[in-house]
Amino acid sequence: MKANAHQPTDFPGDADTSRRRFLALAAAGAAGAALPAQAKSADKLKTSARIVIAGAGAAGLAAASRLSAGLDGARITLIDARMPHYYQPGFTLVGAGIKPPHYVVSNTADYISSNVDWVQESVAEIDPDANKVVTSRGKTIAYDYLIVATGLTLHYEEIDGMEAGLIGKEGIASIYNGPDAAHASWQALSEFIDRGGRGVFTRPGTEMKCAGAPLKYTFLAEDHATRRGQRSKIEIEYFSNNKVLFSVPIVAEKVRMLFRDRGIPATYERVLTAIDPGRRIATFRSPQGTEEQPYDFIHVIPPMRAPEAVRNSPLPWQSGNWAAEGWMEVDRHTLRHVRYHNVFGVGDIAGVPKGKTAASVKWQVPVAVDHLLAEIAGTTSSERYDGYTSCPLITRLGRAMLIEFDYENNLVHSFPGFIAPLEELWVSWVMKTMALKPTYISMLRGRA
Repeated sequence: MKANAHQPTDFPGDADTSRRRFLALAAAGAAGAALPAQAKSADKLKTSARIVIAGAGAAGLAAASRLSAGLDGARITLIDARMPHYYQPGFTLVGAGIKPPHYVVSNTADYISSNVDWVQESVAEIDPDANKVVTSRGKTIAYDYLIVATGLTLHYEEIDGMEAGLIGKEGIASIYNGPDAAHASWQALSEFIDRGGRGVFTRPGTEMKCAGAPLKYTFLAEDHATRRGQRSKIEIEYFSNNKVLFSVPIVAEKVRMLFRDRGIPATYERVLTAIDPGRRIATFRSPQGTEEQPYDFIHVIPPMRAPEAVRNSPLPWQSGNWAAEGWMEVDRHTLRHVRYHNVFGVGDIAGVPKGKTAASVKWQVPVAVDHLLAEIAGTTSSERYDGYTSCPLITRLGRAMLIEFDYENNLVHSFPGFIAPLEELWVSWVMKTMALKPTYISMLRGRA
């Protein structure tokens, strides 16, 4: 599919339009052209532009670092109340007993450059027509350019009977709700394996971050049971929300074959709608209606949506697959908003067909920043994001498949001749458990 060719012919607000045009002319006269994403200090683009970054997760921190390195004189404001930073790709490792909880925890402040103003409040309102953001304490921050990197929110309350406080209790696990929840999930899983019974593994009916995580956790549960000599005492069943196990057809078939070989039945078109912890009964929506499934252990993945500040703004898709969940209506190749030319959306919040992974952030942020720098300089950028997404799909302890793909479901090979994407390899396991975190940290600092 071609990139969305629609670009607005003008900006909302005459004063703000004039200001951005002035900034573009001034920067063009000073620098002549936009910089590459990783600029040397001597080549910094001089500008007085006000740039607000909403969200200090992986995408927000990476964007702030790159803008800080590429601009001289800009006022860069990062808005987020979170003090700790979570390495979310590690949640599965904590939830499977492979890493301790502290492995995924660091400090947000460690990744913020001195010339970035960090407002330690939440984003409460985004008004792209007035070019301003309002914080949770009522502070109004005006901008010339906005990068939305708010991530997404988990909605356990949409599953009747479920709440985050149940994680680790009554056989309930959920690795997505932070390091403590991931660790509690490991304790619940370990107890289930020792005790035996029926394990139910789910996937939500909404878009989600790291769509391979439900599969990884299912594989790891089965492998732990096998290694403990408990496999004959447990049943494991995977419930997919749609008709496939993975969005890339060739990968879906590979997973189906692995499930078959390891005695893991898959049931399709099932979405978890309710849970009864006392009776240990899960209720699913199916094409035929509702059905109940007994369990001794259940991995619950909640519905995921855009944060309220984005959902309640004009930024989400107005129709189509991503409208109901509030994902931002951005051009899939530039990450620029299709109706607000001075707004970009990166990371989980972007309403694009692929890309809710940290690996996607690594490729999205340089593209969005390059287009923003070009805008300031009064030039254009040819950089494009092709939907690159990576999923180191762990299939057992010590083995993983490095799955990389794009918008068209083409397999991408970062290590041709070295790593075969559909092979369960030790080297892919090492990459997932050891090599990717340092790369991630480099990304936060704008170096990867």
